[in-house]
Amino acid sequence: MSAPKPEPPWPPSAYSWYVVGVLTIAYVFSFIDRQILQLLVVPIRRDLQISDTQMSLLMGLSFAVFYTFFGIPLGRLADTSKRRNIIAAGIVFWSLATASASLARNFLQLLLVRIGVGAGEATLSPSAYSLIADYFPPERRTTAISVYSMGIYLGGGIATLLGGLIVRLSSAYDNIPVPLLGVIRPWQLVFLIVGLAGGAFAVLLFTVREPIRRGVRAEAERGSSEPRQSSLKTVFSYIRDNRATFVAHNLGFSILSLSGYGSGAWLPTFFIRRHGWSAAEAGALIGGVGIVFGASGLIAGGRLADYLKARGVQDANLRVGLYAAMATFPFTIVYCLSPSARLAAVMMAPSIFLAALPIGPAIAALQEMVPNEMRGQTSAIFLFAGNLIGLGLGPTAVALLTDYVFHDDNQLHLSILLVVMFALSAGSLLLWRGLRPYRETIDRLSS
Repeated sequence: MSAPKPEPPWPPSAYSWYVVGVLTIAYVFSFIDRQILQLLVVPIRRDLQISDTQMSLLMGLSFAVFYTFFGIPLGRLADTSKRRNIIAAGIVFWSLATASASLARNFLQLLLVRIGVGAGEATLSPSAYSLIADYFPPERRTTAISVYSMGIYLGGGIATLLGGLIVRLSSAYDNIPVPLLGVIRPWQLVFLIVGLAGGAFAVLLFTVREPIRRGVRAEAERGSSEPRQSSLKTVFSYIRDNRATFVAHNLGFSILSLSGYGSGAWLPTFFIRRHGWSAAEAGALIGGVGIVFGASGLIAGGRLADYLKARGVQDANLRVGLYAAMATFPFTIVYCLSPSARLAAVMMAPSIFLAALPIGPAIAALQEMVPNEMRGQTSAIFLFAGNLIGLGLGPTAVALLTDYVFHDDNQLHLSILLVVMFALSAGSLLLWRGLRPYRETIDRLSS
C-alpha cells in the first residue's frame, strides 16, 4: 500500500484574503436583507396594521425556521459539491425574494417573502466556513472567520442606516411610482433596491476558485482528494460520541446569540420609545455604532483567540465567548435602565463590541471539533440551533414580554433587559461546563 500523497501548500495569502473579502460582501448583503426590517417597524406596522408580535415574526421566526430547515441539507451539499456555486445560486434566490417584498400588501405576503429570504440565505455560511477552513491554516483561521463575520455588523449597520433614510423619505413622499410595479411605499422601495443590488453581486462569486479540501480522508490507495461523503447518520453518531462538547458549544453560543438578536432587533425602537428619538436619529446612531464597534469586536475576538492559542491555551475559542458574555452584564444593565439617552448610547457601544467577540471563535471552534468531510453539515446544525434560538426566539421573546407581560409598549427596555440577562447567564454556564470536553474532543481528533 502506497503512502498517501502529501497535501499541497496553502493558497497564496493575498488571494485567500480576496476570497474572504468576496464572502464578507455576500454576508453583508445577507444581513442587510434580513435586518432591514428593524428600523421600518413604524411604517410597516402602520401600513399593514400589525402588532409588535407579528412584526417580531417577520424579523425573526419566519426567517429563522426556514433558514434552519434548509440549512442541514444545504450543509450536506457543501460537503460534497462546489461550494462557490451553492453560494452564488443562494444569493440570486434570496435577492429575488427580498426584491419581491416591494409587492407585499399584507402581513401574510410579507411573511412568505421572509420565508424565501431565509431559505436562500441558508446556502451561504456552511459553504463559506468550509471554504475559509480550506484557504487558511489553523493558526490564522479564527481571524479569517472573524473578518468574514464582520458582515453581520456591516450589513446590520448599513440596514439600519438605510432604514433611517427611508423613514425620513416617508415623511416627504407617501407613495413612489415605479415602472412596471406601479405606486409603492418608500419602505417597499428599499427592498426592491437592496434585492436587485444583491442579485447583481452574485456574478463576483465566479472569481472564487474552489480550493482543495484539506484533511479529508481520501479514497484508499488512490491519493484522491475527493471528499468522502459522510452520511447524516455518521455525523449524528460523531456528535453523540462528543455530545458534551456539542451541547456546550452549540447551545452555549446559540443562547448568547439570543441576547444579541433579541436586543439588536429592538434597539432602534428602544431609542424611539424610551428616549423620544426620531427613527432617523436612532438609525444613524445604531448603524454607526454597529459598524464601528461590532466590526472591531469581531476582529478583536478572532485576534484574541489566535493569540491565546499560540500561547498554549487550547480552549481559547470557548474562553473568549465565556469572558465576553460575563463582561457584557454591567453595560447592558446601564444602557437599558439609564434615563439618559446619552449614557444609554455610550453604554450600548461596549455591549455591541463584547457581543461580537465570540462570533468568530464560535465558528473556528467548530472547525476544530470535526473532520473536514463533516464541516458543512455540522456548521449547518450549529446554524440551525443558533438561528432558531437566537434569531427565531430572540426578537419574539422581547415582543412577547412587552405585549403580554408588561402590556405596555413603553416597557420595552425591561423586556430587552430580562431577555439579555437570561441569555448571558445561561450561555456563560454552558460554555464554562464545556471547556474540558472541548479540549478532549480536539485532542482525540488530532491524535
